[in-house]
Amino acid sequence: MIFKETEELRRGVHGVISILPEEKKVFVLNKERLWEDDIIDALIRTAVFSPSEEVRKLAHRVIREVGKQLGVYPASIQILYESMGREDIGGFTVPALNLRGPTYQSARAAIRAQQQLGAGPVIFELARSEMGYTGQSPMEYASCIIAAAIKEQQGEAGYGPVFIQGDHFQVKAEKYHQDREAETQAIRELIDQALTAGFYNIDIDTSTLVDISKPSVDEQQKLNYTVSAEMIQYIRSRSPKGVAISIGGEIGEVGSKNSTPEELRPYMEGVRRMLRSDEPGADADSSEITGPSKISVQTGTTHGGVPGPDGKIKAVQLDFDTLKSLSRIAREEYGMAGAVQHGASTLPDDLFHTFPEVGTAEIHLATGFQNLILDHPRFPKKLREQMYGHLKQQHAGERKEGWTEEQFRYKLRKKVHGPFKRQLWDLPAGVTREIMQDLQAKFEFLFRQLGIEGKAEQARAILEGAEQEQSAG
Repeated sequence: MIFKETEELRRGVHGVISILPEEKKVFVLNKERLWEDDIIDALIRTAVFSPSEEVRKLAHRVIREVGKQLGVYPASIQILYESMGREDIGGFTVPALNLRGPTYQSARAAIRAQQQLGAGPVIFELARSEMGYTGQSPMEYASCIIAAAIKEQQGEAGYGPVFIQGDHFQVKAEKYHQDREAETQAIRELIDQALTAGFYNIDIDTSTLVDISKPSVDEQQKLNYTVSAEMIQYIRSRSPKGVAISIGGEIGEVGSKNSTPEELRPYMEGVRRMLRSDEPGADADSSEITGPSKISVQTGTTHGGVPGPDGKIKAVQLDFDTLKSLSRIAREEYGMAGAVQHGASTLPDDLFHTFPEVGTAEIHLATGFQNLILDHPRFPKKLREQMYGHLKQQHAGERKEGWTEEQFRYKLRKKVHGPFKRQLWDLPAGVTREIMQDLQAKFEFLFRQLGIEGKAEQARAILEGAEQEQSAG
């Protein structure tokens, strides 16, 4: 069901959720009927697909408020990462899941896997570029994750904190050099949207501004750490009261040369100088600004993997020694959780157990989930062909010279998620069920390999302890 008018929405949830328009307050009246009457399904479908912007906004607000009352709320992973930096907790790598679609159903599969294994924590994220080609605003994405956590609630205890992350809030180098203010303002506006939606974890990517033509590493990284510090200052100035946003930095663009300690240290020292009030040009009140909680590096991977002429992913030589070294430096010298691995979801299964072994703080996973869904034997062949036809018609100009048809389809099919969002949500129930069962199994495998199985209570204790300290303060 999709509500098209505000009064229709109010009638549809009557007796289950009370919405007081004058005071703009929302109250859960009957928890059991939230699930029995499929109210959450109706609300999230309305938030995503209602033709009325007013109704979509109301649905978003209701989902957010219902979540709060059921113990499901957006949160920052900062405190946990600080504990990892002190090595009070560790031995696992936090998975950050980029869900391109269908997001609500995929998030439910991830949460079921998490609950099945007593696993935690898990981050749900979306990159700046993905917001565009999947047609998902920060508010829509956050609502999908919160609604999924509500839907999969087990017993009286709510799911708890939901870690929603802005991935690759990336400064585009060409646009930056053409008009610095316009490009940085675009990132600031995106940050504002994200914070409003509940993205309390944000990865700033200014690695595109690294200039390897400069004679020293500090000079090469200078624009990277300078703009990164500017964005960190902005995030801190806009953060909700009482929320310490977890912020990530990046020293090497994914797909380029591997990162080195000689790049990490100048970047972090530069960021620290810029965040201190004694730095020329820094804010006078910036002496206590907290820097990054993790650092993204390049170790030999490429987003989505590199397809051969047959469309199959080529093997990569991932540099685990670099990942181990940079994670150690990040923790021991800068108190961060460690290094972050991007572009990993298409790696061979037998590599994933190595990430926690070398101290990787976080791993970003995206394309592998997309591949599982679109290549699933139960996925409708007719719909898949329609998607490929759309790519051929709308994105032919993006084909690289020498690409086969299989390579073109593989590299560009991420762009079907926006135009075919409704069709992906509306797959036959039996098809969706089988695909999501296999996706859940994939999540369970990854969660085990990354070492978060059985870590839910330990992570919850750290987070709850921090919340109690803040309340007492």
